[in-house]
Amino acid sequence: WVTQVLSSVDEVVELYRELSRHPGLKAACLGPDVTTQYGGKYCSLYTEWSQRDLARAENVKFCRQYLIFHDGATVVYSGPAGTCSEIKNELLSQESPSGALKAVLRKVPGKEKKEEKQFLEVWDQNCKVKSIDLTALDKHGTVYDDDHFGCLAWSHSETHLLYVAEKKRPKAESFFQSKAPELGGSSEDVGCPEKADVPLKVGSPCPGVGGVQWGSRGADRVLPQGEQFVYHEDWGEALSKRSVPVLCVMDIEASSISVLEGIPEHLSPGQAFWSPDDTGVVFVGWWPEPFRLGLQHCTNRRSALFYVDLTSGACEPLSGNNMAVWSPRLSPDRCRIVYLENNVFGPHQQCSRLRMYDWYTKKTSTVLADVPRQTWGTFPGIYCSALPALCWAADSRRLVLDTAQRSQQDIFVVDTVTGATTLLTADAPQGSWSVLTIDRDILVARFSTPSCPHTLKVAVLPSAGLEAQVQWVCLQDAAPVPGISWSIRTLQPPPEQEHPQYKGLDFDAILLCPSEGPTTQKHPLVVMPHGGPHSVFTAGWMLYPAALCRLGFAVLLVNYRGSLGFGQDSVYSLPGNVGTQDVRDVQLCVERVLQESSLDAGRVALVGGSHGGFLACHLLGQFPDTYHACVVRNPVVNIASMVAATDIPDWCLTETGLPYTPDTLPDPAQWTEMLHKSPMRYIDRVRPCPHPCPCVPASSAGAEAVPLLQVRAPVLLMLGEDDQRVPPQQGLEYYRALKARGVPTRLLLYPGNGHALAGVEAEADGFMNMALWLVKHLQC
Repeated sequence: WVTQVLSSVDEVVELYRELSRHPGLKAACLGPDVTTQYGGKYCSLYTEWSQRDLARAENVKFCRQYLIFHDGATVVYSGPAGTCSEIKNELLSQESPSGALKAVLRKVPGKEKKEEKQFLEVWDQNCKVKSIDLTALDKHGTVYDDDHFGCLAWSHSETHLLYVAEKKRPKAESFFQSKAPELGGSSEDVGCPEKADVPLKVGSPCPGVGGVQWGSRGADRVLPQGEQFVYHEDWGEALSKRSVPVLCVMDIEASSISVLEGIPEHLSPGQAFWSPDDTGVVFVGWWPEPFRLGLQHCTNRRSALFYVDLTSGACEPLSGNNMAVWSPRLSPDRCRIVYLENNVFGPHQQCSRLRMYDWYTKKTSTVLADVPRQTWGTFPGIYCSALPALCWAADSRRLVLDTAQRSQQDIFVVDTVTGATTLLTADAPQGSWSVLTIDRDILVARFSTPSCPHTLKVAVLPSAGLEAQVQWVCLQDAAPVPGISWSIRTLQPPPEQEHPQYKGLDFDAILLCPSEGPTTQKHPLVVMPHGGPHSVFTAGWMLYPAALCRLGFAVLLVNYRGSLGFGQDSVYSLPGNVGTQDVRDVQLCVERVLQESSLDAGRVALVGGSHGGFLACHLLGQFPDTYHACVVRNPVVNIASMVAATDIPDWCLTETGLPYTPDTLPDPAQWTEMLHKSPMRYIDRVRPCPHPCPCVPASSAGAEAVPLLQVRAPVLLMLGEDDQRVPPQQGLEYYRALKARGVPTRLLLYPGNGHALAGVEAEADGFMNMALWLVKHLQC
């Protein structure tokens, strides 16, 4: 039996509309405890969700409140309080430490085609008490709301707010700008000279003592000439409007804004919060010299933890300056700061170390080191982009985090004194768990599987030593999507494909199969290797694989060697072996699944983005008889041509197995090696010429000189016009090469979209074109 998949446009549209409607759970915040007249306790839980609105072509955010009744040890009762409410134009929001106040950074669309404005608001229970027009004040540029630099931090005294914004750039004028005629007379006749804004200088009285003082310089503002078209570096993909960040402070009582001065100019500050006594600010500082490299998904950029004292004016490092650090979190007793640490350069993502700085002893210790090999029953290592914003238990000794453990994601509690770890999801269903927040030991988490969208879970963290007894309560359930079955498979490469230095490594794959219809049907297979390459598919909800499975395709998600969650050795095994080790792992997995499952070996397709696209293009060329259609999003096809255009040139050399330093200039042998490891090499091959004499032109060498076409499968390319990570020229290079060889090829170029093609319209259009391409060329 050969199965039929949904093939009409209307059916595919309706299926995508249905599945894209499932909301994603993004954030949670617990309110203060309230004691009832009967002695019971309850608190409110505020949650934020995101949902695709296909009609508006945008992601809409909405909130929902819940009530949690607890006795300090267990959740007694929990349930929703009211209905959903859409959140309008909020960029950042943060409740104060006491829960009495809330700060909101809001964007307000400009009227009559004017620029969008940003407002900083303070809400006090039932009313808005402050609303500051940051755009009109013109103290700085746009406020950062990203995950890399952005923050909105309350002082412990709840009198000041700290945030990060783009440094104000002086307006420049042409050399030929017309000058207003000079007027004689006194200053009273022409008005006082315009004053430049003054940043908040370190050395000013601290907020907790006498408040931040403001002022202005006496120097006249001079408009520089010839500066209109100076190039300003940015921080790369998804951070193209981030160049020179500055720390900014709002004095709530005075309704005034100022820029913190004293941060060394060679640092770019972010992820800031107030020091334990409110006398200064702790922040992560990144080195932008000699030039900025992309930060998105790159946890290997040189950075350190710093403290700037507002009383003395001193700025001092709290961590070593030759590492990459991020995600600092202050303990509830304000004595310790934990943060994540990686080595500089090397793989962009890897197994991270958990470090802890004691504020009073000034000592730094390693709580958790990187883990060479993953072993079931032991802690797998830390593989996450950030710690939860609130991750500390109430005892200021333990913290909770989530991390990939092979092909699933689990939650652990860590004792920062002993380094002991306990799995909090050991008895829970297999899938993907993420910590949203923990406050007063009430733990809020998100859970999903490949067949079940996001659900909301709560628990009370048991006391030390009893953590494994944690009891999870489902607060917001989601019905499993019917017609999808899934399993995780483990594979061992054959002896001849073992890494000589890292032997014994295995890898996983997640297989989704349609579960409705006759079991004798043979489903077409879509193979999806992930990008990165140091990333991982975890067994959680993913729209594209679920939708493809509902259409009637089996979907194979491959976590080849080099993926996160399998130990540092696995990560280190891949650089220098891209295009071979990862390609062979995927091919081995495909061949094994086709042997062991009732799938149609005559209808196998590839889908991949970024490095997943790199692998898809490699597989098309190296194993042309296996694959019959291909869809790639922003694929890497030629590392040699990418290195000069990408925001991550270090990736090109590191993954090729070459050393990288900022002043690297590849020599001809290195250029050759980068091209040798690229999919472009496998588009076609030329048989050795029977007439090797250099005087005989190739065109006259007879039939033996004709290239043997390797890539035959039809290819659909989807490119983001604004992609800085893998510039669209990469896909265009592949497109032209295939067109010249008569391979059926189509290219979609999405304006306003970067590497992820994450815009709602691009994502929806991309799925439709992908699905219809597969249906057509797999003859479904």
